[in-house]
Amino acid sequence: MSASDTHPADQLECPASAGGLLPAELRAWMILLAATGSVEQRLRSVVKETLDVSHDEFLILCLLAEQPRTGLRMTQVADLLGRPKTRLTYQIACLQRAGLVARTSVCGDRRGVQVALTAKARDLLSETSALLAGTVRQALADSMGPEQQAAMCALVPGLPDRAGEPSAD
Repeated sequence: MSASDTHPADQLECPASAGGLLPAELRAWMILLAATGSVEQRLRSVVKETLDVSHDEFLILCLLAEQPRTGLRMTQVADLLGRPKTRLTYQIACLQRAGLVARTSVCGDRRGVQVALTAKARDLLSETSALLAGTVRQALADSMGPEQQAAMCALVPGLPDRAGEPSAD
């Protein structure tokens, strides 16, 4: 691959080896933050248009989609997403009004509340998953070069070895 064929992100040298101020780990962290910022920015608009929920509400739906159909306790959702419980309660209420989640009491625990996806939410996520995955794939391709994408995929279990290929799971 010639220098003109490389992705701009792959042309950057590591500041630690080039005498820069940042060590390689910090530079790598900054590249990862830039990539995730790019993904979030694109997903925000696509999620709002296709699912009519906020990005934070979408993250809740994604978390619940990976759980058993019985869902999770509200405290678990708050812990896993690093959200204050009061903020989460508001977001869950919005999702419940939209018919996307159901809240139930936990048997034997007066204060325990379980939250799970509804069939409507599962259908909606199933219908839009290819579009959402494509949005993520394109945002990563635009912010990372092929070598960086391969390195990221090697670090995150379940991601394909190369962008655009289905996972072997």
